Amino acid sequence: MNPEQQAEALLRGVDTFLPRGELPGRIAEGRPLRVKLGLDPTAPSVTLGWAVVLRKLRRFQDMGHTAVLIVGDFTARVGDPSGRSETRRRLTAAEVDEHAEAVLGGFRRILSEDNLEIRRNSEWLSGLDMADVLHLTAMTTLAQMLERDDFAKRFEAERPISMMEFMYPLLQAYDSVAVEADIEMGGTDQLFNLMMGRQVQQRYGQRPQMVLTMPLLVGTDGRMKMSQSVGNYIGIDEAPEEMFGKTMSIPDEAMPQWLRLASGLSWAEAQETAAGLESGRSHPGEVKRRLARSVVDLYHGPGSGEQAEAAFDRQFRAHQAPEDAPAFTLPDADPVYLPKLLAEAGLVKSNSEGRRMLAQGAVRIDGQPATEENHRRADLDGKTLSVGRRRFTRLTEE
Repeated sequence: MNPEQQAEALLRGVDTFLPRGELPGRIAEGRPLRVKLGLDPTAPSVTLGWAVVLRKLRRFQDMGHTAVLIVGDFTARVGDPSGRSETRRRLTAAEVDEHAEAVLGGFRRILSEDNLEIRRNSEWLSGLDMADVLHLTAMTTLAQMLERDDFAKRFEAERPISMMEFMYPLLQAYDSVAVEADIEMGGTDQLFNLMMGRQVQQRYGQRPQMVLTMPLLVGTDGRMKMSQSVGNYIGIDEAPEEMFGKTMSIPDEAMPQWLRLASGLSWAEAQETAAGLESGRSHPGEVKRRLARSVVDLYHGPGSGEQAEAAFDRQFRAHQAPEDAPAFTLPDADPVYLPKLLAEAGLVKSNSEGRRMLAQGAVRIDGQPATEENHRRADLDGKTLSVGRRRFTRLTEE
């Protein structure tokens, strides 16, 4: 692949790349580029949203470039204000360390070990003295900080902005100086911070990094960006059946973006499938199944998507219990009062909720709707009792 072809392949699906047209020339210099991605360990899981930029970083590795992954154990304690309407709660050092240990395994599931540097930015940021910090703050102005959209909105609305939040883009920029980044990657909400990195590198006498942003993956709700704090996420370490089921729950309108950013399909396949969906040539239900299979295959291996789909169909189409559904011993009473049985089996919280679920038609025995409150004990032995689509138990007399 010549530099032009390599740059074209690397920039597929990218939202912004600046300076435009510079990548082929940098590749043509004949040395591996140092491609930086910083992720603050503010939550314990690696989500499909994080995986969007991680997989793009892996693409650079596959082309022979060096991935420089910055675990922001210091900046996580400051808190990234990007896209926020209020000050983020500060995390303790212990919380950050716990999250960092949890996510590193997920990072390694996506990235290659061959040309990978993993650094913690406490290595250099914790050693800065007051003179260093003042030198750093002199590299920008308050007016420039207030050009940031989220800061500008909060200033206009008279919502508090702490001085510490103004430090975050500068600390992230100093990371680029410390690792001598050629490119820095991030989500679209990181563009200001990435451009600040160019400015600060230049002030420290380095060649300014190129910046690359990826679109923010919408969460399973189809409205907000995927976030662990919101709860609309899928973790890459979740069980195949859970991953398949959650993907099947996304709104149809989110599928084109998920096909391009989150699926295991090639870029050409994702484009073709999304085009068929958007033109009406393809059935949304079938496309969503293909999407869900590809997501599961990507993180659990080929064929795991089909197995997860079969489990999904057993549970949601045939109303069969999952293979690992727990067993529950029937009470000695005969007849058995079904609302109480539901509560004792942990399928509902109380007898009253059991009666309500029964009245709503949400209770099934071996996949058939239950309508009566009392049942002969012998008729329940060996049957599967379920409430809704996700709560199952297998009944037994012993």
